[in-house]
Amino acid sequence: MVLDLLVQNRRDKIAAMRFFRRLLKTAGAVPRVIVTDKPRSYGAAHREVVPSVEHRSRKGLNNRAENSHQPTRQRERAMKGFRSTGAAQRLLSAFSGISPRFRPHRHLMTASRHRAEMTVRFTVYAPEGACRLG
Repeated sequence: MVLDLLVQNRRDKIAAMRFFRRLLKTAGAVPRVIVTDKPRSYGAAHREVVPSVEHRSRKGLNNRAENSHQPTRQRERAMKGFRSTGAAQRLLSAFSGISPRFRPHRHLMTASRHRAEMTVRFTVYAPEGACRLG
């Protein structure tokens, strides 16, 4: 389960410690295993913040997390040039929760089923007072 995505301009130990603390605060419970990508700063922060939890950072273990972030990365590339990491973090944290609502598993349904599903989703999530087309 991917808990969070953090955009940061530094990948040092202090930033990693801040990231781990934020994850633990939002998760509510201490995880059994933490899987991260390769930066050594994650290992150093792990040893200080949660030494009792197993930390894995070998090749291939982080694929599930990276694949779930692909729509976010596409959006990040398309917008190219956030003014700050804070602005990027605000947009991407909201976008990662909203995006899956409007991306049904298209390969699993017929065209007519897809159109009907998207009509329902846009009707449910339309902001109040917005005009509806069609």
